[in-house]
Amino acid sequence: MADTPADTTTTRPAREQRFERRMSDAEALMWNVEKDPWLNPNGGSVSILDRMPDMANLRAHFAAAVVTVPRLMERAVGGFGRYSPPTWRPDPEFDLDHHLRVIALPPPGTMRQLLDAVSRIYQDPYDRTRPLWMMYVIDGLEGGRAATLFKIHHAVADGTGAARLSELFIQPTRQASTPAPVDLRATIDAAVAADAASDPRPSVAESVVGTAAHLFRRQAGIARRVAGEVAMWGADPQRARDVVDGAVKTVGGLRDQLTGGGDPAPPVEDGETQLPGGSPLWRNRSRHRYLEVMSFPLDQALAAAKGLGGSLNDWFVTGVVNGAVAFHEEQGVPLRTLNTSFVVSTRADKAIGGNSFTPSRFSAPAGPMDPAERFTLLSEAMTERRSQVSSGGTTLSGLAGLANLLPTSLVTGIARSQAAKMDFATSNLRSSKRKFYMSGGRVDEAYPFGPLAGTAFNITAISYAGQFAIGLFMDPVAIDDVTGLRDHVEAAYTELIDLGTA
Repeated sequence: MADTPADTTTTRPAREQRFERRMSDAEALMWNVEKDPWLNPNGGSVSILDRMPDMANLRAHFAAAVVTVPRLMERAVGGFGRYSPPTWRPDPEFDLDHHLRVIALPPPGTMRQLLDAVSRIYQDPYDRTRPLWMMYVIDGLEGGRAATLFKIHHAVADGTGAARLSELFIQPTRQASTPAPVDLRATIDAAVAADAASDPRPSVAESVVGTAAHLFRRQAGIARRVAGEVAMWGADPQRARDVVDGAVKTVGGLRDQLTGGGDPAPPVEDGETQLPGGSPLWRNRSRHRYLEVMSFPLDQALAAAKGLGGSLNDWFVTGVVNGAVAFHEEQGVPLRTLNTSFVVSTRADKAIGGNSFTPSRFSAPAGPMDPAERFTLLSEAMTERRSQVSSGGTTLSGLAGLANLLPTSLVTGIARSQAAKMDFATSNLRSSKRKFYMSGGRVDEAYPFGPLAGTAFNITAISYAGQFAIGLFMDPVAIDDVTGLRDHVEAAYTELIDLGTA
């Protein structure tokens, strides 16, 4: 494949940025629960390059990105106690070399060595006194190749927001131009001075007052909305009934978020054995992680999904459920349901950063059945769940606002016990239709991986350059045969392709 001509022009307009000075309630919850490594809410992405990037050029792109997106030089600063979310302030000691690092694999530099290194690095917690992102360039991958690991805290951006951020350090050609030089030290000093002038560091008393004001504004806003709604009821009695119905649905959605619910199935008799919902094999949990990857031609996956009567995400979720069922069948362990989730993006813009998503949980049918039949059942269940999110039936922010007022130990304890009821989580992202470059290195493969957050595994996919690439991120204590699960999942996707394209 010949390389494209040198890039000498701007290839894309600057995107809007979606960053607030204060974390949202949902972002603050992710920031707080991270104190328990079992509940780490963060993910990352691994890219395979055909050669090492030009590090001077890559560093220049990251320096320019820091100037363009100030959040990359900002750290989270807590408020008074737990009564207001953290704020973002420029880090006066920002050091680009801390965040952009080069490491090397020992010979022979296999893919397995790379994935093991990524899993170890992922488990290193963020330095919470610094900006919450890291970029590792990894040399020594066999075949003269290299890799990168980019990880960013979920409080900064969700998967879509992070993907748009990465546009600042990728290019459409191998011979990408070098960004104009920037004076990082001067930029940081100016940001620190502007921050101090606009919002001087408050005293303890001022912090208390500011926090109280934040809580008052939050509660006052709720009260105003309620009062306005009640005032309409006299003119429209049906409106009152609709509001009550909506409130019931919201409470039910929050209950599902807290309990890992989603229409759990009752136990099923199997001789003398009671089969509870979920996997009886995947009850243990740990902080350890093990990463596997796989990919499939995107056109085949799309054709299979269409042939089976659903969407690409239906194909994606059904494949992992079928693989998990086959894994249990091999172990001689019958299943009734698997407790899982998928992510519904609520983003309505194309901005960099921020969080706009709602996790939707449900129980997937896992009894013996034809794979195509399970596809139809899962497609219908996810369509219904997605419609509930679209109509405001489930809200992560409402739950987060309440949880942030509770002691962290209480919240993490509840989250641990409830997450243990979840078997796995799924997420599906989109990326470029064509291969891109990173400072001279062509990105041939890209694999995302998402947070387990207390589940047995997370499976995350991204559509990139004609491939549907999947990261299967597992807790090896929960799943004692990680290779076996990977093989069953891969075989299940291949089976669905054959069924849908026959």
